[in-house]
Parts: sequence; C-alpha cells; structure tokens
Amino acid sequence: QVQLVESGGGSVQSGGSLRLSCAASGYWSHIGYSQYAVGWFRQAPGKEREGIALIDSLGVTKYAESAKGRFTISRDNAKMSLYLQMDSLKPDDTAMYHCASEPYPSGGDYYEFLGRRFGYWGQGIQVTVSV
Repeated sequence: QVQLVESGGGSVQSGGSLRLSCAASGYWSHIGYSQYAVGWFRQAPGKEREGIALIDSLGVTKYAESAKGRFTISRDNAKMSLYLQMDSLKPDDTAMYHCASEPYPSGGDYYEFLGRRFGYWGQGIQVTVSV
C-alpha cells in the first residue's frame, strides 16, 4: 500500500513563504520510490484540480506557468520525501495542496499532468494566503 502524507501548510500573508513536505511510505523499497515522477497539485473551492510542478526520476523539474519563478520542487529519495518551496505567495495560491506519485493502480483512475499519470495521492493540506 502506498501512503503519502503532506505537512507544512498553514496561513501566511501575501508575499510570504511556506515549505510543503510529502513523506512516502509503503513503497516496496526506497528504490521503487525513486523510479517514479512525483508532483504537487492544488484545488481551490469551486475550481478544478491544478497541477503545479513535478520532478521525475532523473531530477528533471517541470512547472505550471502559475508556479514558475515562485515555487521550487525538490525530492530526497533516501528519505522518500518530496518538497515544495513556495515564495512570493499570493491570495490566489489559497487552496488544498496534494502530493501525488506515479504510477496508477491497474484499472484505476489517474490525473495526467505534463505527460505523466499520477495515481497515488495524499490527503492534502490547506494553504491560506491573506492580503
């Protein structure tokens, strides 16, 4: 069973910073974790899920336009952990943030972002940015 648990969310004023973390467990080994792309996503009330950034097995990063220049994704495969450094936060960044991993369960649902299919999800953590 794959488990992903987010931490580090909270409330911050516009222009502030937060660092989100995502701890993985249940992979068959830490080697398995490193083979897959992992990413960050968010969903605000009344809006659709939005991909923010992903990092693949080689450490190559890709970002949505809304995140470029402000957010930085990174991973530590030895710790089976994923991070998102968020700077220059804006009220529009307010949302529930989720981490997710490839692959997806056979016959199961997935969310496609920048050509990758993410099928394992954390429960999410709230980020609120006030004016």
